[in-house]
Amino acid sequence: MKIVVSGGGTGGHIYPALALIRMIKMKHPDTSFLYIGTEKGLESKLVVREGIPFKSIDITGFRRAVSFENVKTIMRFLKGVNECKKMLKEFQPDVVIGTGGYVCGPVVYAAAKMGIPAIVHEQNSVPGLTNKFLSRYVDKIAVCFEEAKAYFPAEKTILTGNPRASEVMKANGTGILEKYGFQSNRKTVLIFGGSRGARPINDAVTGALKDLANRQYQVLYVTGDVHYEHVANMLKTAGKPNNVAVEPFIHNMPDVLAACDLVVARAGATTLAELTALGIPSILIPSPYVTNNHQEKNARSLTDRDAAVLLLEKDLTSQLLVKELDAILMNELQLLKMKEESKRLGIRDAADRLYTVMTELTKKSGRSS
Repeated sequence: MKIVVSGGGTGGHIYPALALIRMIKMKHPDTSFLYIGTEKGLESKLVVREGIPFKSIDITGFRRAVSFENVKTIMRFLKGVNECKKMLKEFQPDVVIGTGGYVCGPVVYAAAKMGIPAIVHEQNSVPGLTNKFLSRYVDKIAVCFEEAKAYFPAEKTILTGNPRASEVMKANGTGILEKYGFQSNRKTVLIFGGSRGARPINDAVTGALKDLANRQYQVLYVTGDVHYEHVANMLKTAGKPNNVAVEPFIHNMPDVLAACDLVVARAGATTLAELTALGIPSILIPSPYVTNNHQEKNARSLTDRDAAVLLLEKDLTSQLLVKELDAILMNELQLLKMKEESKRLGIRDAADRLYTVMTELTKKSGRSS
């Protein structure tokens, strides 16, 4: 099979695409891929590093306010569609999938207009503008949250989950905690605010250090590269408890997740897919700065089912954070219940489900499978 993949802008769009590609390569090594993104986006680095053939187009997203820039965006879109048609004609894909971000617009639209089976993959509970637009033209819309189905035509929409969930199932947490000076038999919470960190979460954690020093559980605290130096200086002054480890970034996140009992994090779609795949309870602090407040809606899909606790950033304090940590980690029954509910929400075969959608479309269209 020959597959074109497009997704860009943020890691939340790119990592699921890469997870899907890796799974297909492993199970079907004769598959050929072409990834279409933007040169300025993160995808140009991540995809090339994976050794996946990559081509780029020049495209920008629409501004929500009335702006002359939107006229330029329309012109770039039309130009991008023509460029994508040439790429698709040359590559001759059996199916095209877009995993989010405005770069998917011209790619998936061009495929649909050329009669090539096309899919969009929506990671969030509330879809973005690009996927809403493309939903009119594609053959299938794959979603990760039941709540997202309400935004799309029912006959086209299917729940597949996020391919990152499948990938994280290979994680091995054995011996990981010892690397941070921890004991493997003590309850452990991982706290992080994304790859760049989140200042409000950092402030809450640093303010809680004295209280955390008296707890039986361990805290692995990831600041993000941007905030690490500031936090490190604070720790020099205040002193770091023995049951707290601080890191700027974690490269082997799946393995670390597999070793932890509880996670405090933002509510990005990929993070939630990983947590539920592994059945990890969480305290979710959604970013209030994202489009359509989709992280809070993502979080509520877990908190409404007792798999997580919701803390809004505006309410976040050091005292409240410690109170919620205690309520979960010091109550074995509560921890077990949340683990069970989290695991119940996980879609661990997400990559296989998505690949099945792709192969079924190619068969219907008469293309190779």
